[in-house]
Amino acid sequence: MGKKLLELAVEIVQAQASLCKMTAEEIEQALVRAYNVLQKINVAEEQGRTLISTGLGYPAPAPSPTDPLSSIQEDKVTCMECKAELRQLTANHLRIHHLTPREYKKKWGFPLKQPLSAKVLTDLRSRSAKKRGLPENLRIYLDRKRQNKTTSEHKLKPTSRPSRGKKSILTTF
Repeated sequence: MGKKLLELAVEIVQAQASLCKMTAEEIEQALVRAYNVLQKINVAEEQGRTLISTGLGYPAPAPSPTDPLSSIQEDKVTCMECKAELRQLTANHLRIHHLTPREYKKKWGFPLKQPLSAKVLTDLRSRSAKKRGLPENLRIYLDRKRQNKTTSEHKLKPTSRPSRGKKSILTTF
């Protein structure tokens, strides 16, 4: 480490004290805790070990006993990996956990079509899309796509034999 551990601990506690009022005793306790954690990190770094949250003396977060679908609430979504509360679980956030949205949904048992956003946000987007006419435009687009697909399939079907001349299309009944 470039700086001494004590200097780093002082900078950390100084930043904490600038954000909220702390008594002298709280500053001292925070300084000791920060120094001890930095020392454990330094030892682990020298030994080539990686630290997990329990390696620092803090208890590991208890796994959530609740249903994963209950993590999606009206105004927030709780990440089942880190317990962070967000308005939406983005691909960037899930990348921190080395997961794609699809892998996250499979791991925690979400339906694959389940949006990973707060219900308020989902409803807002739905209303906005309906206001712009998205459902009707989507139906029109899909109908045209189906028509184009069927007409292109007819064009690509091979004939039984090539025609050799004009044939009369008039037939008598």
